[in-house]
Amino acid sequence: MDLAERAIIDALKSGAGYADVRLEKSIWETIVVKDGKVERAKSGEICGLGLRVLLKTWGFASCTDLNNRSLRKTVAAAVSMAKSAGKTDTVRLSRIPVNRDKITTDVIKDPLTVPIEEKVELCLESDRRAHVNKFIKRTTTYIACDKTQKLFLSSEGAEIMFQNTLTYCETFALAKRGVVVEYMDEIAGGSGGFEIVENFDLPEKAKNVGQRASKLAAAKSIPEKKTTVVLDQDLVALLCHEIIGHPSEADRVLGREAAWAGKAWWAGMVGKKIGSKLLNATDDPRIKGALGYYEYDDEGTPARRKELIREGILKEHMHSRETAAEFGVSPNGNMRAQSFQYLPLIRMSNTFIEPGDFSKEELFEINDGIYLKGQKIPSIDSKRYNFQISAKEAFLIKRGELIGPFRGASIAGVAPEFFSSIDAVGKDFEMRPVPNCGKGDPMQTIAVGNGGPHLRGVARVVGVR
Repeated sequence: MDLAERAIIDALKSGAGYADVRLEKSIWETIVVKDGKVERAKSGEICGLGLRVLLKTWGFASCTDLNNRSLRKTVAAAVSMAKSAGKTDTVRLSRIPVNRDKITTDVIKDPLTVPIEEKVELCLESDRRAHVNKFIKRTTTYIACDKTQKLFLSSEGAEIMFQNTLTYCETFALAKRGVVVEYMDEIAGGSGGFEIVENFDLPEKAKNVGQRASKLAAAKSIPEKKTTVVLDQDLVALLCHEIIGHPSEADRVLGREAAWAGKAWWAGMVGKKIGSKLLNATDDPRIKGALGYYEYDDEGTPARRKELIREGILKEHMHSRETAAEFGVSPNGNMRAQSFQYLPLIRMSNTFIEPGDFSKEELFEINDGIYLKGQKIPSIDSKRYNFQISAKEAFLIKRGELIGPFRGASIAGVAPEFFSSIDAVGKDFEMRPVPNCGKGDPMQTIAVGNGGPHLRGVARVVGVR
């Protein structure tokens, strides 16, 4: 605390009009079993301080040596960076409440107190269960956790402590039959403890992915056509991440990410119709237990629920204090950094399509269509306007019945056309963990949640040629 306060004081004495600091300690552990062998069982700890200063523009520096000498160098480096920017427009910050708060996430079972031998054996057993037959050629199971304590201080008087535990696990199986290679995976994760892993039942999920991968590798490819499609929650989560979440980040809307991450096709379209009245999309950091949970962002802005799309109308973007000032709106709490070593960026938190009124059975009450399950690889243009996203499995829908599975299917479309075609949204909402959403230069990966229910629309389904 003393060093963090000293950094603020020294930054102001050096000419900064505003300064904030993040003092963090992170303890992490990762266990990876691949093809029956322990590939990695590692743990580590890192502590450090990140200082952001504002003169006319931003300066930033960080350090891991938490002593007075290192602190002086960090302050000098951050201030020097801000001064060296040359002539530039002065950054304006929207006002936010100045809070003093402490938040600790709920953990039933601390993952770091579970013996590493127990976690390794769980991964080995799951890996064995995934080898259901001779067609399984590659398997991976892993468990990861990260306990972080973060203190945020600002020159405005904010003092916020956030203690969070993220736990994540995944099991993967790849099958090969002849020249055909297909894979399946199952994942779980969130803000919480080892109970997330125990409730997931890794060995049973591993057996399931082995069986499904083996079956899919023997399947035929899907016929290509434009048709009615039903998407499962997993594919909807990826669609929401790529076509709603990222374009809603205000720095993309302003074109500031154009050089490396792209723009947003709906720039300048707040208040305009971009989809069906059944389409409602939200970003909400305050969902306890989700991987993207937090109560304050890395500027000290209180997190809040944001209605990105309401009944097909684009309503708002995700903002920093700076972009909120430019848009003339209130900051809404979406500035986050991977760690104290990075400047915060505008990032989605838990972004999802809201559930509707249809049962799953009602979505399949059509004469002809295709059901797409699972997410694989997305391909999206720089404005997130045209997209092609591959699914793990596909099924033909014939008079309400499913025929399949088929392999090698992708959904392809134009964002506003697909959104406008949505005619049914299910009740069966699910959230998916995404531990490695990437953005920025240098690249930062951060944990988010994405989700949604089954939904139905019209798109072109592209198969393996």
